[in-house]
Amino acid sequence: MSKELPESTAATVHNFAIRVYYEDTDAGGIVYYANYLKFFERARTEWLREIGINQAFFLQQNLGFVVRRVEMDNLASAKLDDLLEVSSTIITLKRASLVFQQQITNQAKQILCTAKVRIACVDFNQHKPCAIPESILGAFKRVN
Repeated sequence: MSKELPESTAATVHNFAIRVYYEDTDAGGIVYYANYLKFFERARTEWLREIGINQAFFLQQNLGFVVRRVEMDNLASAKLDDLLEVSSTIITLKRASLVFQQQITNQAKQILCTAKVRIACVDFNQHKPCAIPESILGAFKRVN
């Protein structure tokens, strides 16, 4: 059964702190834009870990999550040594995919970057989308 959530629905927000390291920046000490995607990925992965989803176990079953689409807006710059917070919320949950709304803020609570990320569940043997296993779907539903 799919669950469509309107974007205004109050769902669980997961927060993940991340420090900006030298390797994350360009020559000017500003976070290189593509690294925001890495920060978003780390936050989603840590949230999965916290709700009991072991990605390595599902990879052994030849199942995994892949990014299907990203809409990202860069609003301001993060700098070397900034402590950032990545907030993630599931806004759409379907049988074979889900959509995360994510944002990165700095210490002053200024929004630096936002993204809407569509994730698909894929059977790696067949290289095709497949239904999210019930155990994972149940974990997602508990946080919505």
